[in-house]
Amino acid sequence: MLATVAARTLLGVDALPVTVEVDVAPGLPAVVMVGLPDPTVKESKDRIKAALTNSQFAWPARRLTINLAPAHVKKEGPALDLPIALGILAATEQLPPEALEGTTVVGELSLDGAVRPVSGVLPIALACRRARTGRLLVPAANAAEAAAVQGIPVYPVRSLAHTVAFLTGETAIQPAPGPTADGPAAPGDTVDFAEVKGQGLAKRALEIAAAGGHNLIMVGPPGTGKSMLAKRLPTILPTMTWDETLATTAIYSVAGLTVQGDGLIRARPFRAPHHTISNVGLVGGGTHPRPGEVSLAHHGVLFLDELPEFHRDALEALRQPLEDGHVTVTRAIRALTFPGRFMLVAAMNPCPCGYFTDRRRACHCPPTQILKYRRRVSGPLWDRLDLHVEVPAISIGELTEPCPAESSAVMRARVVAARQRQLARFQGAPIWANAQMTLRHLKHACAVPAAGKALLAQAMTDLGLSARAYDRILKVARTIADLAGAATIEPAHLAEAIQYRSLDRAVYG
Repeated sequence: MLATVAARTLLGVDALPVTVEVDVAPGLPAVVMVGLPDPTVKESKDRIKAALTNSQFAWPARRLTINLAPAHVKKEGPALDLPIALGILAATEQLPPEALEGTTVVGELSLDGAVRPVSGVLPIALACRRARTGRLLVPAANAAEAAAVQGIPVYPVRSLAHTVAFLTGETAIQPAPGPTADGPAAPGDTVDFAEVKGQGLAKRALEIAAAGGHNLIMVGPPGTGKSMLAKRLPTILPTMTWDETLATTAIYSVAGLTVQGDGLIRARPFRAPHHTISNVGLVGGGTHPRPGEVSLAHHGVLFLDELPEFHRDALEALRQPLEDGHVTVTRAIRALTFPGRFMLVAAMNPCPCGYFTDRRRACHCPPTQILKYRRRVSGPLWDRLDLHVEVPAISIGELTEPCPAESSAVMRARVVAARQRQLARFQGAPIWANAQMTLRHLKHACAVPAAGKALLAQAMTDLGLSARAYDRILKVARTIADLAGAATIEPAHLAEAIQYRSLDRAVYG
């Protein structure tokens, strides 16, 4: 007898449909599994046999052929355990085949028949909603995460026996209630810009970066607060929208990094990988392609401390996501796309010893060594960093004297107001911040008065700026104007934006 069960498998961050076909035929007892299963899936037959036996179901003493269609897509992970077990029960008439109609099933089985949680449930639920496949059966531990997707009933199951009882009508299971967009809030911020002493220019630059979604690099001696400043950037970013929450959580679900509770990532991610990270670890990929730090920072912040110490190929791989908002990983069978729209915040010392700009300690690095150190970051990557900020050493007076500083809440209010102006300006376009403007949008949103054009021309000549840097100055100036509530870009806005390109000439001038 032949039985079929609908399931899903992950390929990158996509959940592709899989039809599990189980055929039971006369012959010597054997299990043949076809359809490009990986080792994890091949091993499932032993888990499934133990789960069936320990759940008081009969294991057929005949020849079992299990086909995972489509055959050209590699099947990975243990999420196919439960659908294969249900297919065997349907093929051996221990479960009515019609009970599986309109049902998609995912779940890993333990030897005693319990259903264990699996990775990638949220993208599976999103794919099922798009395909309108009916109901979705998931492990109970994954139910809250899957139920975040509106429009598809999600049923939590605890064991193989519990699943069969539900499918046959012996046990009733209520669909898992989904969280609401204004449900549990993200944990309160544990850091605040009010704690940062001095560094007014760096704070201003970070506020501009947050308001416009711009990339930023801070250069200064060790101990000046570069990491401290970067870690506080998420505290002034706008709260994530519901769509951003789902998109970010889907990536974390695939990576197996969802949090307890409803599983949703409600706070903007802040990722800070070590400089020894590999190319694959940073942008994603690998033998079994998985999202990298770039994708885990989606809709959040990617902080790269000690930027010149990162592998050159890893840094160069950042070019595509910085421009396009995604990473494309090409494999022999197909190309996979991982989302990666993030704010890049980088930090570095001004020289190998770190004290080139320090007023209290002398630097003994030769000029050629300093230039070589800075040029570990390529010119094209420098171009993609909208704001360059020098972070000087803090004076003793700034450290010891009480000095009131603005809190993150005050700064965030200005950032949110500026973002609202941008959303109104680009209404109907897939743009949420000035940094995403295309050339077409620049013409309409960044008109420059005559005095401003002369200022820009002089800056292009004196600083040796590229065409890309010219466009980014306009975008930053537009953000500065939005923070000021100005309808047009004034020369003062342009002048401030130009000063944030001071390192272009110092490195590649």
